[in-house]
Amino acid sequence: MPRQQQEAGPQSESPIYAALDLGTNNCRLLVVRPSDRGFDVLDSFSRIVRLGEGLQSTGRLSDRAIERTIAALHICAGKIRRRRVTRMRCVATDACRRANNCAGFVARVKRETGVRLEIIGAREEAALAAAGCTPLLDPSRGRALMFDIGGGSSELMWLAVKAQGGARLLDSISLPWGVARMAETFGSDRISDRSYRTMTATVAPWLRRFDEANGISTAVAAGRVQMLGTSGPVTIVAGLHLGLVRYRRDLVDGCSLAFDDLDVVSARLRRLDREGRARLPCIGRERADMAVGGCAILEAICRMWPVGSIRVADRGVREGILFRMIAGDGGTA
Repeated sequence: MPRQQQEAGPQSESPIYAALDLGTNNCRLLVVRPSDRGFDVLDSFSRIVRLGEGLQSTGRLSDRAIERTIAALHICAGKIRRRRVTRMRCVATDACRRANNCAGFVARVKRETGVRLEIIGAREEAALAAAGCTPLLDPSRGRALMFDIGGGSSELMWLAVKAQGGARLLDSISLPWGVARMAETFGSDRISDRSYRTMTATVAPWLRRFDEANGISTAVAAGRVQMLGTSGPVTIVAGLHLGLVRYRRDLVDGCSLAFDDLDVVSARLRRLDREGRARLPCIGRERADMAVGGCAILEAICRMWPVGSIRVADRGVREGILFRMIAGDGGTA
């Protein structure tokens, strides 16, 4: 059974599970009931809270960011109560790992909302993301390179894919670069070609070390590797490539993108300023300042490992938490 599960309501014959993922930018909740398909979603919530805003320069969570985040967590707590959740796990990632005032923030969240946040390490975050995305992997290809481009960091996972389904995490690395840190460091309005090249070059040394440690390029050259991306940047690029007038998870989750398609969308975003990006479907004003940074990290990954295409996942840590909890309780997920 996963660590630090919480009781949040009376036990019932039909257990209700909840998973909450608090990252540098987003607060996400998923409430489900186990089913033969794994689980059925009963309720969900997602809000950009920018918890890590200014963290790079101050080392602290700002008062405004804390207030925004606690307001979102109040909504989550209300949904948890109304759905009579019986088991839950709430995790916080990079922003809380790095902030020197995080202990006070976590204590206040518990006191004011009843939500008990568990700060997990980068390795655990990577393992949960991998577990959540495993159903999208092709069992005929023995290795998978998975990535999750976050706000304050980006997680890369190297997986052994089992022929009978499932995957085993072989190695992972946490890059100290995510979309929020890119925006704070290199700007968030119009990005010059020189700045963009610097952004991709900044990420490259971390990728090279991960490649050398695991022999990934050799496996790529042998055609044994599939690539899967789970993050806002890759789902945004997918939505724009598909020409969606509004974001649709049912069309994005599980779709495949050729590297050439990624290049076209990335070049389009780099030509626009922040206001121009904000007017695009699937981006909006809240994500416009960080879209180019996400493309830079994505492009660096694709350059390092020319697999040719990416499977897109609109799922990750929350699903991984839920699969683990349900399986641990003897369910079918």
